[in-house]
Amino acid sequence: MVSVLQNVAIDCTDAYTLARFWSEVTGRPLGPDDRPGDHEIAVPLADGPALYFNQVPEPKIVKNRVHLCLRPETTRDEEVARLLTLGATLVADRRNPDGTGWAVLADPEGNEFCVLRSDADRAATMT
Repeated sequence: MVSVLQNVAIDCTDAYTLARFWSEVTGRPLGPDDRPGDHEIAVPLADGPALYFNQVPEPKIVKNRVHLCLRPETTRDEEVARLLTLGATLVADRRNPDGTGWAVLADPEGNEFCVLRSDADRAATMT
């Protein structure tokens, strides 16, 4: 017997706003009944578990112990630029001059996540 991963829960102070950000990141819609002020909102991913946003009263204080890693369809650098325009912030730039590495960003509530190299980026750096 095994367990199946149903969702990744993310505590937040504004479930609707943070779910909208991640909806834009992933290109997946919110549910038709989701509204501002809702305390729980899920963003179902196409090929996996849902991102589940749970509104809590306490703010985020320390670095995440678990975080999401994204592999973009475009280049890593194009995706980092897009996410910054959506409201993410750059936390740590781990990109290397040879094209390897990743970028650590934070969502509007400070939850860290990584943007990895795309398949095209990886192919371009193979020798």
